[in-house]
Amino acid sequence: MMEIIYQPHIDRELESLKERIYPPRVCIDNDSCGDCTVVKVDSANKDGVLLEMVQVLTDLDLIITKSYISSDGGWFMDVFHVTDELGNKLTDQKFMLYIRQALCASRRGGISREVAEKVSTEKTALEMSGTDRPGLLSELSAVLVELGCMVTAADAWTHNDRVACIIHVEDALKSGPITDPIRLAHVEEQLENVVEAHDGKGERRSVTLTATPDGAGRSHRERRLHQLMYADRDYERCGACECESSGEHDKGCDGSGTHVSISKCEEKGYWVVNVRSRDRPKLLFDTVCVLTDMHYVVFHAAIGSKGYMADQEYFIRHKESWSSNLETESERQKLTLCLIAAIERRVSHGLRIEVCSENRAGLLSDVTRVFRENGLFVSRVEIGTRGEKAVGSFYVKDSSGQEVNPNIVEFVRKQAGGTIVALRGCSYEMSTTSQETSTKTSTSIQQDRPRFSIGNMLWSQLERFSANFGIGPIRS
Repeated sequence: MMEIIYQPHIDRELESLKERIYPPRVCIDNDSCGDCTVVKVDSANKDGVLLEMVQVLTDLDLIITKSYISSDGGWFMDVFHVTDELGNKLTDQKFMLYIRQALCASRRGGISREVAEKVSTEKTALEMSGTDRPGLLSELSAVLVELGCMVTAADAWTHNDRVACIIHVEDALKSGPITDPIRLAHVEEQLENVVEAHDGKGERRSVTLTATPDGAGRSHRERRLHQLMYADRDYERCGACECESSGEHDKGCDGSGTHVSISKCEEKGYWVVNVRSRDRPKLLFDTVCVLTDMHYVVFHAAIGSKGYMADQEYFIRHKESWSSNLETESERQKLTLCLIAAIERRVSHGLRIEVCSENRAGLLSDVTRVFRENGLFVSRVEIGTRGEKAVGSFYVKDSSGQEVNPNIVEFVRKQAGGTIVALRGCSYEMSTTSQETSTKTSTSIQQDRPRFSIGNMLWSQLERFSANFGIGPIRS
């Protein structure tokens, strides 16, 4: 008997018409919960809408502590419990109005100017991925200085001995992107030589330099870093430890508290993905990024945290092959490892050094040279510009695993000037509230998987969510 598989056809004109007829509704509720603000969004469904919502909230530096998601059929309903970076409810009426506008703007295929500034302003973008090694960022930034390029923003992640970075540069002599194709090709060639110098034959690596005028082809830097790391297959060394057999289709664990299991919901035709990990800001964003980029559609999900730990449960299907994509063990294993990698890429070890200095040509080169000359590894970088200031963080660690000498801060100050603050390194970023809550509840936290199923709770509550969405408060 021939199996008939239904796959929806997405008519872009019809999709746009539905959004014009049924514009998104955003409700911000400060009464339902005592310790957080509830943001509820419902609108016509479209491909990638969940990531759009999460990306907007994340870019506004909001902490998502809990979320319920439902998007079966042509409509979606998302509920986000959020706080500010200090763990407080949102009280600024102008800011809450702005959140509504930003979420609605993302549904129309664009974002407002203020949100755009928080995402990234494209200049000339260098994208690089390959084998991580000490001093690589220092060498790349030194070459950029020699070639007359000024760094305006830089983000770099390291994971499993791989590195991915995005560096935005402009002409040091005149503000703006480098558009001369001959010069672009020359700069790219020189950077390729730096990356290739220490790589063995056949090593995976990628170096691209592209000129993109302001406002055109804008991309989210952190999502792009996930894509670069995924393309570089940094996930292949994840989940190396042995996990206890659980009778589930698949299970992965990275050995430091991240667990993934995948099972099948025969009744509904979904694959159920459970993720348990240490809680931290941007966790939901990182998880949804990998599901979206691997072409999985999230139909329902529930996310919550308690103390140090966070539980995420997703009901998914593959965008192209809904009935069979995860039937094979290899595909389940790949998704498991990619989820672990997405969560662990943002984990930062070592000393965190925050820099606020007058931006100038060669600043990144000077700071990273200090780290290289003192035998330190740069494990992660987030730096950008605010007006004339360069502001950001460097995470550095000692190659021998020892504590970083605090004198390094004074060396950095001499090179960079401005304000330099050193913070003790931590494995996971946590908000102030999360740290306080974790201290109070750490004795009661169970490291095993919770006995209850968030998915069972979600299914039992979906009817109530549908009836009350946008009308009555949702109790957590």
